[in-house]
Amino acid sequence: MTAETDEVQQAISELLRAVRAEIDATIGAETGFDKVALTDGRVTGGDGVQFEYSFTTRGWKESFAEKPLLVRPRTGAAWESAELVAVAQARLRLRTPTSLGMKAELREDDTAGLVVLAEQLEQAAAGSTGLNLTTAGWLLGRNIPAAAPCSEPERYVHDWRSLQLNDRQRAAVVGALGSELAFVWGPPGTGKTEVVGHIVEGSYRQGHRVLFLAPTKVAVDQAMERLCTLLNAESGFADGLVQRLGDIAVSSLKDKYSKQIEPDKIVARLSAALSDEISVLRPRLAVADEQLALHVEYAELAQNFEQLRASAAQCAQNAAAAAARADSAVRIANLLRNELTEIGVPSGMFASRRARRRDELLYQLQAADRDAADSWGQRQFATAEQQRLTAQAEAVSLKCSGLRPQLSGIAPAERLAATAASLRERLEVLQEELRTIEEMVRRNCRVMGTTVAKAVQSRSLINKFDTVVIDEAGMVNLPSAWYAAALAAKRVVVAGDFRQLPAVTRASSDRKATQEVKAHSERWMDRDAFHAAGMVDDRGRVRPRDCLVRLNTQYRMRPAICAVVNTIAYPDAPLVTGRGDASRLPPSPLLGAPLILVDTASRRTAARGGSVGHKVNPVHEAVIHELVRGLQYDGVLPVRKQDDHPPEVHPSNRMAVITPYRDQVRALQGSLAYRFGVDYDGVVDTVHRFQGSQRPLVVIDTVAGAGDKVGFFYEGVGLSSATSRLLNVAVSRAQDHLVVVADVDFLSRTLKPHGEAARLVDYLQKYAHRLDVGDLVPFRAADDLASLGPDELSRPAFFPADEVPRAVAWDIDHARRSIDIYCAFLDPAPVERWLSRLKPRIDDGLRVTIHTRPSQRTKSERLIAVLDAAGCIVVQRERMHEKVVIIDDEVLWHGSLNLLAGTGLTDLMMRITDPGACERVRRIVERARPDRPASPTRPGRQRTPQQRDTGAARLYLNVPYEEKEAAKKSAKARWDPTVKCWYVAADTPRHLVERWL
Repeated sequence: MTAETDEVQQAISELLRAVRAEIDATIGAETGFDKVALTDGRVTGGDGVQFEYSFTTRGWKESFAEKPLLVRPRTGAAWESAELVAVAQARLRLRTPTSLGMKAELREDDTAGLVVLAEQLEQAAAGSTGLNLTTAGWLLGRNIPAAAPCSEPERYVHDWRSLQLNDRQRAAVVGALGSELAFVWGPPGTGKTEVVGHIVEGSYRQGHRVLFLAPTKVAVDQAMERLCTLLNAESGFADGLVQRLGDIAVSSLKDKYSKQIEPDKIVARLSAALSDEISVLRPRLAVADEQLALHVEYAELAQNFEQLRASAAQCAQNAAAAAARADSAVRIANLLRNELTEIGVPSGMFASRRARRRDELLYQLQAADRDAADSWGQRQFATAEQQRLTAQAEAVSLKCSGLRPQLSGIAPAERLAATAASLRERLEVLQEELRTIEEMVRRNCRVMGTTVAKAVQSRSLINKFDTVVIDEAGMVNLPSAWYAAALAAKRVVVAGDFRQLPAVTRASSDRKATQEVKAHSERWMDRDAFHAAGMVDDRGRVRPRDCLVRLNTQYRMRPAICAVVNTIAYPDAPLVTGRGDASRLPPSPLLGAPLILVDTASRRTAARGGSVGHKVNPVHEAVIHELVRGLQYDGVLPVRKQDDHPPEVHPSNRMAVITPYRDQVRALQGSLAYRFGVDYDGVVDTVHRFQGSQRPLVVIDTVAGAGDKVGFFYEGVGLSSATSRLLNVAVSRAQDHLVVVADVDFLSRTLKPHGEAARLVDYLQKYAHRLDVGDLVPFRAADDLASLGPDELSRPAFFPADEVPRAVAWDIDHARRSIDIYCAFLDPAPVERWLSRLKPRIDDGLRVTIHTRPSQRTKSERLIAVLDAAGCIVVQRERMHEKVVIIDDEVLWHGSLNLLAGTGLTDLMMRITDPGACERVRRIVERARPDRPASPTRPGRQRTPQQRDTGAARLYLNVPYEEKEAAKKSAKARWDPTVKCWYVAADTPRHLVERWL
């Protein structure tokens, strides 16, 4: 084995190890997937190796039915494979090698693609595949071939000289068409899709079979739509020249080209005549077979009738013969009895001779009696059989009589048999022709597009393609990119932007993994092809190479937005703008500049996120609500009742709201849909969901400021960091206007000074147009509430501290069903003051619920008793932070309002009309006691903490990850894996744990 072979085998081994670590991390993960709770379990079978269980299921997801699954007996236990047997109503049956109890958890197995990738790498290591290890090695920096520009691009790219391509774009196409290996660095809006389209077009015209790959269905479809536009005039396009393997996700591609690029639809169209004939012949064959079956059935019945009748006649003969034998035996027996009577008792001179004769006669009499009895039994059996067979024959005769009318109207059996044979023969010919068309369509494919994952799992793609193009390669993990490159016989083209979203991986950040495993995964799983091939150094800086072309002119963003992108992602290789500076949206005072900053620092107190902390921000949610409302008023966005707006005016085509955390996404999706209609449900999502798309207006909700920490989204530093790449994607989605909602003061104090996030905030402070938060979310006074109409009353609003009590009192007076007050502590004066307002409402029939912490002092116990006596429901909870009031499950007062405590009001409050926000607060408080839901308490009785199997009472804490060591050291805190929470003994002094309550 040569040194080069050893190096290849070592690389495959390292890739395989990284994939296996990723499988382990994915299986061991506790977040990022849906789980289904299983209860009431019982064993229904098994063979000692596999167990079969039946469970009641809550929240069953239909998507689980067709996917590999994992199961475990409890939270924290290891996940094991499971096979779904059946689902009926609220129960399911599954098989698994692990022993389960009464309860279990079920989840989708996300490792299926990784498992196949590992199998492919194992086969490559064994040398049993047709992979091209030379082309795969290029992506690891091994023996990179020299670049050789194509000398005659006009031969391969239609209208080459008249194409509107800039110099860099032309250089990328020429370099790719002349080389074995090409890298195209395409930052946002630089026309990478257009360049890649011409590279695929030129490769096809060079006689290459091309495999186009991208990490997502949307990315594949967007490129395929461009390829179809370039190649739809080619001979054979309608017969599968370009094909899409896998489901189409982009509706425009499906509408325009699905009949020409989806293999099944191509086959269906080309074989339409065959299919029509098959659809005619199959029913005819079915009819012929059915009629022939009638003939066969009648013949079999007729034969059966004759057999039954003959058997019945034979039984009659047997019965008569048996009767004759019985009569003969009876006569003989009578004669013997007469002779015995004559002999009598032997005596006299010949007594001994008479005795011998008597014994002979007795023996003969016994034999005769037996013969008579046997014969009578045979006669009875034969008679019964005769009757049974006669009855069967009569039944068969009736069936024959029933079939005769049907047979009278059809052809004879011989003719039907000939017809069926002829039809069957013709169908076989048609099926063979259909298979020939299917094979022809497969052979016709010269350009195939699919996802990287699909290519890994489709072993049939090996040895079929000359050129492999990997688009959006920055999002492809290294083992998958290596395998994709190994599918190429001649050329590999890698396109993408290593400063946009990276591949989604788990092992390198798995807390359970060793440092060695994490470091290995960072190198062999997380890196993209640009880094692994040596086009980029470890700091994210580009290394000039002949095979790398950087596209540097962007046509998407206005210059001001492009400048922001350069600041955070391309300071060493700034983009230039190739478009005009005019906005394509209708004019609006809210969009007076390309860059707009809404600074929410002055409203921070009202934004406290409670138990969710830094992942939600109600003030930002309110700002975005009012921004949408204002843009509707200005005609930029359609209003709820405007159903006839054209597609380009649809909210999801004009606007995107990008936010880093899924919690804020859910909050905004629900509240926007509630207030503005379902058209706005698809406007909001995380950064990852908007990769590859663009909008005239992009709103970035930074969220930060609602909690005490900035959050993982902003913690990275460096051009290769996740923070830089995520911010780059978020900002660069904007074409005409970028609105950033941010607590500037909080971010300035908490962000790492030299990080990309800090540079973004600094740049916006210097150059963005300021939109005052007060211009969006109004300040109100308590007296305003009585004069507002329903629409204005439903708007979010801020209230100064001195106006809050009267405004809350107005809402209490106008409550219709319920009032919920969340206040961690109680003090006598405010309890007495507010009870005077609440008691009349209770007497009116309203439900008033007070949520507070368990009483630690006699004074608190007395106040709880007072509230209870007034008719309030008191719910006591540990770890309670929320200070809110909810009216009728619709109106939410949020901020620093301790309504029943004497801490005073020092900050403004926010009033929101949104059932979704009210429900979120309820869910947050429910999580304060993860072991069980709360229940009302009576005065003077504190609800006991959760009792574990040991019988020890526990107090659960809200300990951030970075403070766990302090909690363990100062308070002897321990981790409960079942509820995923830190706890101490219930009698632990409060001053030791106050910061985590």
